[in-house]
Amino acid sequence: MLDLLWLVPTIPFIGFLALMLSAGKMPPFAAGLVGAGSIGLSFLVACLVGVSYLNMEPTGEGIAYTQTLWTWLRVGDFSAGFSFYLDGLSLVMMFIITGVGFLIHVYATGYMKDDPGFARFFCYMNLFVAAMLILVLGDNLLLLFMGWEGVGLCSYLLIGFWYKDPHNGYAARKAFVMTRVGDASMALGLFLIFMSLGTLDIQAAMSTAESQWQPGSGMAVAITLLLLGGAVGKSAQLPLQTWLPDAMAGPTPISALIHAATMVTAGVYLIARTHVFYELAPSVQYLVGVIGVLTLLMAGFTALVQNDIKKVLAFSTVSQIGYMFLALGVGAWSSAVFHLMTHAFFKALLFLTAGSIILSMHHEQNIFKMGGLRRDLPFCFWMFLIGCLALTALPFTSGFFSKEEILAEALASPDGGYLLWLGGLTGAFLTGLYSFRLLFLVFFGEKRHAAEEMKGSNLQLPLVILAVFSILGGYIALPLDSVFPHAEHEAHPALHYQIIMIAVPMLGILLAWYLFVKRKDISDRLATDGMGKTLHRFFFSQWGMDWLYSLLFIKPYVWLSRINRRDFVDAFYNGTAGLARFAHGLLSDTQTGHLRWYVFCVGVGLLLLVSIGVFA
Repeated sequence: MLDLLWLVPTIPFIGFLALMLSAGKMPPFAAGLVGAGSIGLSFLVACLVGVSYLNMEPTGEGIAYTQTLWTWLRVGDFSAGFSFYLDGLSLVMMFIITGVGFLIHVYATGYMKDDPGFARFFCYMNLFVAAMLILVLGDNLLLLFMGWEGVGLCSYLLIGFWYKDPHNGYAARKAFVMTRVGDASMALGLFLIFMSLGTLDIQAAMSTAESQWQPGSGMAVAITLLLLGGAVGKSAQLPLQTWLPDAMAGPTPISALIHAATMVTAGVYLIARTHVFYELAPSVQYLVGVIGVLTLLMAGFTALVQNDIKKVLAFSTVSQIGYMFLALGVGAWSSAVFHLMTHAFFKALLFLTAGSIILSMHHEQNIFKMGGLRRDLPFCFWMFLIGCLALTALPFTSGFFSKEEILAEALASPDGGYLLWLGGLTGAFLTGLYSFRLLFLVFFGEKRHAAEEMKGSNLQLPLVILAVFSILGGYIALPLDSVFPHAEHEAHPALHYQIIMIAVPMLGILLAWYLFVKRKDISDRLATDGMGKTLHRFFFSQWGMDWLYSLLFIKPYVWLSRINRRDFVDAFYNGTAGLARFAHGLLSDTQTGHLRWYVFCVGVGLLLLVSIGVFA
């Protein structure tokens, strides 16, 4: 069954083509069947391929399967195949993309049923899934980069899906431009890899680098820094994180698929896939962990003051990806991928449940206009509660196993891991605080508006399945032993550390209950008086990052553009064009239409030619 691997990305691409060629005229039922059905069929093929892969016998290079469809490029000694590489890492990513993606597509058939752009929506979604699968299955960095750019394009199209609203267009352009900054960095990294190693094949490049470079070599540092630039752009980490919250302008299923479960984890996948380069650049690897900790803390504080239900979840996503970067920074490669998987379950659950709440509230997203909804929306309440418990890492939920594993690995790391552990622990406290602040404000307290539960198996069944995996997903054993090296240090923290790591997020939950249920007057006063008001405004503005970017980049660029309104480079070309027009005018004046004038000109011309012949 392994030879069916090529069908996994091809089936969603065929769905995209069918929807695109229909030019939006396909009936909604048929469009939903093609859009969701193609992802479901892709998931079934992925299951068949996965079973065959897990039954493979290991070889000297571990367990891996490569399928080459054709040679894509051949220039001199360089060739790049349209080839797919299946190992434990790409298998996990393939299941997440097709499995969680299918549930989100099914949900979207109910969520988007009244939208006039129904077929266009699924057209974009199918193209995104195809591009994401190419990204994770590509066996060379060129094919990976093609998928990388493909998901960037789809992100732009989907964020700006409701393009008639100018704000949505702005959010789409912001996401596109900011991620292009990271993509340019990544492209430079690929150039350096080819220049220094002579190949873009991922496994061959890592093997050659391991044999040729010493740890800490300048080339390893340069390449990993450039690849890190691409990763922070796509995964919304400092300093390129501000596009993700604005991306909530798109429909909620998009937020669940692209900006929670798949695309924003592409940077985590890139670093994990090229882990050998980072092991050869330990300073950059530690920088990955530092960026993760700083991002998770910044996003955690920012999530505490948001009033849009989707933006709270967006900053939560930024924070949780920070945990994945923290794991990568301490060499806990498998733990990062493990948290990537569990996060896909509970964050997709939270986003889709938020979508149901928004529909029930007639597209209201302000959490301060909600309240007391647990009686009107009991199904959404229980689904949201399960998602929040997994996000907060309640013991024996999926998030508990993956997050505790990351913190244990950080604590056991010999080089600066203790500081990263403290940062991650603080982030765990903030996670409990902001996630249950959201739950209490939406479902408890004074009831402000009536809401009616949205019924339908396509809206509710995907949530139930995601809720089950949010609870039990931590018991899934990932086949990553043959992909990543075994840790040099054992991550078995002492009992008192384990108690601390369990208790801290629970303290966050307890504080959220006290501030937003028991004594809500205290939280109101903190947000409106003195230093609390200043901090509230500062956190709400995303720590002034957009203001800083405007000051450093946008305003200087606009100022230079105004100064150079009449571009001096254009002036040179305009002058050339003006000279040509002047010469043309002189010559056109000679065309009088008088025969005697033409005879005179011919005679003068002949006289000049004879004179040149005689006197030359």
